[in-house]
Amino acid sequence: MLYFILSRTISGLIVIFLVIIATFFLLRVVPGGPFDREKKLPEEIKLNIERKFHLDKPLHKQFILYISNLLKGDFGPSYKFLHRTANDIIKDTLPVSFMIGLISFVVSMILGIVLGLIFSLRFGKFFESFVAVGISVPSFVLATFLILIFSISLKILPPALMEGAKHYILPILTLSFGPTIYIAKLTRSSVLSTLEEDFIRFAKVKGVGGIRFLFHLISASLSSVFSVGGMLFTFMITGSFIVETVFAIPGMGKYFVLSVIDRDYPVVMALTVVFTMLLVFMNILSEILYAIFDPRARGSK
Repeated sequence: MLYFILSRTISGLIVIFLVIIATFFLLRVVPGGPFDREKKLPEEIKLNIERKFHLDKPLHKQFILYISNLLKGDFGPSYKFLHRTANDIIKDTLPVSFMIGLISFVVSMILGIVLGLIFSLRFGKFFESFVAVGISVPSFVLATFLILIFSISLKILPPALMEGAKHYILPILTLSFGPTIYIAKLTRSSVLSTLEEDFIRFAKVKGVGGIRFLFHLISASLSSVFSVGGMLFTFMITGSFIVETVFAIPGMGKYFVLSVIDRDYPVVMALTVVFTMLLVFMNILSEILYAIFDPRARGSK
């Protein structure tokens, strides 16, 4: 297991470095610059601004300078948000996105697994119709519907902002709705598939039953859920731009889109690095959990 974790960690570091290289050079190769959207600046002023942010240097020197600062934990100053650095933006937005994403992930996992187990035993036709309808509902439609019902009609929940515990309810419901259905579908399919496995049939022949049999069934079935948990968790932490926009949430997703539009290189790079690190870490954790919960995976390691 130690070798497995070490190999995955090294692979993850390589992936992070490759993403940094690709993002850094793609941002600068694409036509246009961070200050082209401003009103027409005199050439001398534009050159001075580029010199201030080291954009006048050759690309390879800019990259070496960026890596040097990155190793010190410095993502650089924002080009568009005056008097703020990319570190400041991450510090302000990551806790908000992390809290909403973490709660949404836990809600999705619990409800999805429970619903998947229930629907694997009965209500099969109803479940397929439910999944088809649930997956097809866009998040902004669901968010608007929830605001109309709970904020405007019933007036029991706030429609936007993050000023208290109640403000988290509607964004979490919106963000966890689709993943809950997806996890339920995945769990149901996995349980039905696992019931046909030889080791489950062998357990029945040996007379294993009750809670012990249920534990073996669930632990083997949930391996597929854990295999996608990393990407799902990362998606929820980084947030959905649509959800953050509808509920006016100052999260990472919103700043990421704005920084891409404004060509704010340091902020785009910083958020991309954070996104990639979260994804790599959660994928490694998912594979470890997969190996722990699935006896077949343990046997192959």
